[in-house]
Amino acid sequence: MSNSPSFAAVDLGASSGRVILGKISNEKIEYQEVHRFGNGPFERGDGLYWDIDSLKDNVMQGLAKLANSNILSIGVDSWAVDYGLIDKNGRLLRAPHHYRDERNTRGVEIANQKISQEDLYAQVGLQFLPFNTLYQLSVDQAEQSDLLNQSDKALLIPDLFNYWLCGTRLSERTNASTTGLLNPTSKNWNKGLIQSLGLQERLLAEIVNEGTYIGQITTEVQQLTGLNPKTQVVTVGSHDTASAFVAVPSTKPNSLFISSGTWSLLGVELEKPVLTEAARKANFTNEGGVDGRIRFLKNVTGLWLLQECIREWQATGGIHQIEPLISEARSIPKKSVIDVNDPRFISPGEMSSRIKQACRESGQQAPNTEAETVRVIIDSLVAKYMEVIGELEELTKLKLERIHVVGGGSQNELLNQLLADASGLEVFAGPVEATAVGNLLVQARAAGVISGSLEQMRGLVSRNFAIKAYSPQVTGEN
Repeated sequence: MSNSPSFAAVDLGASSGRVILGKISNEKIEYQEVHRFGNGPFERGDGLYWDIDSLKDNVMQGLAKLANSNILSIGVDSWAVDYGLIDKNGRLLRAPHHYRDERNTRGVEIANQKISQEDLYAQVGLQFLPFNTLYQLSVDQAEQSDLLNQSDKALLIPDLFNYWLCGTRLSERTNASTTGLLNPTSKNWNKGLIQSLGLQERLLAEIVNEGTYIGQITTEVQQLTGLNPKTQVVTVGSHDTASAFVAVPSTKPNSLFISSGTWSLLGVELEKPVLTEAARKANFTNEGGVDGRIRFLKNVTGLWLLQECIREWQATGGIHQIEPLISEARSIPKKSVIDVNDPRFISPGEMSSRIKQACRESGQQAPNTEAETVRVIIDSLVAKYMEVIGELEELTKLKLERIHVVGGGSQNELLNQLLADASGLEVFAGPVEATAVGNLLVQARAAGVISGSLEQMRGLVSRNFAIKAYSPQVTGEN
């Protein structure tokens, strides 16, 4: 790698995490993954949790590998909605609940007794998802109020890691926008809503923008990692999708962005939120993006179904690699389509059986082989994408002209080609590590290493990555 200034991106996903070394200049983006580790839920008697201690240990191990890299700063991004409760002494009082925990349904019931879905959307513009932070806090307030009373702050996952790194208790805006407690116009906490829900405003930390220096690493972190004690911690687009959108290699209007991973987030960037009743009924969300943009998008189940099936099949003792299965699925004709957002698919375990049952219940042919199951999943994702594209064009009055797919799903050639065929639009795939790249770019701009607008950063991405294009093919039924 070059001698350009160095930065560390901590990118925590729902199924894996990584620490990445990046070197950025006005002409070049270089990055190297230095540490990768698994992530996922673990169950104990009272619910589903994240193994936060393992995540923390792995982050420190990854940063220790950068001890001699002279990094200027560290930025952390992760999935949304989940939080850790810390007391005044900084002690974590409970492992963060996993967003797939069944307790969230009780939180929905509690919140719905205090505010209607119509009024809630008009105030926060957030897609209804039963695991949104406001529902998690509602069930905690109802069932574990003593724990909340002991807490000083409820820190979203990247904010929790920032606290561990530098000791500052703050909330970065893009991830705060996913809580269901932020005013999308003022971009501050909606105090009236928080009070009407019976939640404790004091638990929510002060909001700062991405690109804010929040402190140097603590003495403990310096001793654990060997990093320079002057290494800074800087906020990035800490919701991983916000960082991923930074690295979409597009400077043209009317582009659909898809961040494709465990979840698929499909949307466009707008200057102002869309808070209409039609948007609520279509279940679209207004989330904060870098540079004050609004990410108007829909969150749909993505590669989670495929990941769970692979995990299930591997547990049987066989060797199941996704690439050969997708290759085999390419030659299988389209037979059945399921609703990937069906609530039955939220929880882990026995995914292939649930897919088969969904097919039978809808009068369709159930898959008999693993490759057939893969084909059902991919065809179903394309069908959901097309549904969302139609809704998005109707709600925004935009005519989409191209599709950009970033993240792990950008490597799924069958999914990308079938999407191009179904939409009639060219699909551009990559970069795979868009989230980490976006994280690094925001750090580099904060350091003054690069400058310019979001579009200029995206132009830098387009000049540094090989983007694969998929053109629509008219081949009859796929």
